[in-house]
Amino acid sequence: MATPVTTIGVRLRGALPVERWEATGFPGRWVGGTAMVLGPLLMLTGALLRARFHFFFPDQLAAYERHPTLMATAYGLLAAGSLLLWPAVAVLAARIGALSAGWGLWGGVLVMFGLFARAFHAGVDHLAFQLVRSQGGGPATETVSTGYSAFHVFATLNLAIVAGWIVVALGAWRTRVLGPVRAAALGLTAALPLGVLKGTTPLSLVALAGLCTALVPLGLALLCEAPRPSRAVVLRWVPLTLVTLGLMMLLGQAG
Repeated sequence: MATPVTTIGVRLRGALPVERWEATGFPGRWVGGTAMVLGPLLMLTGALLRARFHFFFPDQLAAYERHPTLMATAYGLLAAGSLLLWPAVAVLAARIGALSAGWGLWGGVLVMFGLFARAFHAGVDHLAFQLVRSQGGGPATETVSTGYSAFHVFATLNLAIVAGWIVVALGAWRTRVLGPVRAAALGLTAALPLGVLKGTTPLSLVALAGLCTALVPLGLALLCEAPRPSRAVVLRWVPLTLVTLGLMMLLGQAG
């Protein structure tokens, strides 16, 4: 009797299984749940690291000139956390949308567009800090001041940065994906200051504490749901993910 041929694809699916998306939609509960836990915590950590400096851009640039490693770390953590919010919001919107399509659609779309705008702001922040390194704090501040109010396409999305969190919080409350307290905490994220080189204010910490209160428990609950992968599968996925991230970082730095 002929022996069935096991293809490479079948072997890979057996060694590195991927759960189906039916319950949570793209990108699945493992990516979404992990992002819900890490994203808010990274943003809160970044905000706390720069909390002692005044929030407006001249003070942020002056702080970078005096403490470049600290400020680069703070802004990097905030950018990384904001980036991780997209899979978190995608899964949250899918859960809301399964019960109320309109709230899930518009909440998810508005928040996602707002995250794109914050990514743009993070790129400008990085460029401004490089100006401090190459030209000094004074010239960098003058350059940023000259172009601070210049029009750019992403300015159109500033309203989405604020309104998106309110819409998705209302949707989560109306569909009971989140209880009233955690839905209200999620809505507080709308108070997070937006724009280029905006530092930490007391309101920033309230907003990010609300984001953590809303998303971190939901993310942990998703990760703890059955079925769970075996230890062997976890031990294969984790190193592969870390190696992939490391290679991506090296290739990105190489240009």
